[in-house]
Amino acid sequence: MLLSSSEVLYGVFMSQQPTRRVLIVDDEPAVREMLAVALEMAGFEVREADCAQTALAEVTARIPDLMLIDWMMPNVSGLELCRRLRRNQDTADIPLILLTARGEEDAKITGLEVADDYITKPFSPRELVARLKAILRRTTPKGVEEPVEFDGLRLDPVGQRVSSQGQGLTLSPIEYRLLQLFMTHPERAFTRGQLLDRVWGGDVYVEERTVDVHIRRLRKALGARHENLIETVRGTGYRFAPLVDQSVAG
Repeated sequence: MLLSSSEVLYGVFMSQQPTRRVLIVDDEPAVREMLAVALEMAGFEVREADCAQTALAEVTARIPDLMLIDWMMPNVSGLELCRRLRRNQDTADIPLILLTARGEEDAKITGLEVADDYITKPFSPRELVARLKAILRRTTPKGVEEPVEFDGLRLDPVGQRVSSQGQGLTLSPIEYRLLQLFMTHPERAFTRGQLLDRVWGGDVYVEERTVDVHIRRLRKALGARHENLIETVRGTGYRFAPLVDQSVAG
């Protein structure tokens, strides 16, 4: 489906809301429902998948903030799903929690080789939510929940404001999302396709040259002092290359 520019802008603006998105992957509907209720009550946005294949399709459409994955699933196990996610550059940084009835030490060691945490069944919803929040606090980069600053360029995700040397900048919703992605992943080169997936969303059709147009607009909005922070990577796409070490504004 091809959306109008106003519809795309509206979708991007709405996607900036701070609700964290969790993808539950479990082949048992009752377990998914129990987890979904607990997480929604805690203020999370929840998506569900009943197998690894569906989960990978969900991740392709939109990268979640965290995934809860059942180890013992048919066909492709949760452990193998974790390994596949870790091997892919686009999904390697997603925080993963394995859910399993296996409590032996060897299983925990194996699970923690690919997942960020390991929770043994049965567990209480309160424990799960607490562990999930702890992992998100530990793995969330600066610029998602708290301000991030490079060389006087400051992004405040709470107020969704960007300033240069204390002076506010005017960015469109797409430009803001592009800059936030760059500033939360300094020195990482993104292809145009990856930027489309992360900023516009995998379920929206936008041509790759649209990325170049918005990069030019973003550079212009950043001004002479900071426009060169967004480098063109020949044959790949774009990279945010800060001039100084990252600092967090107080």
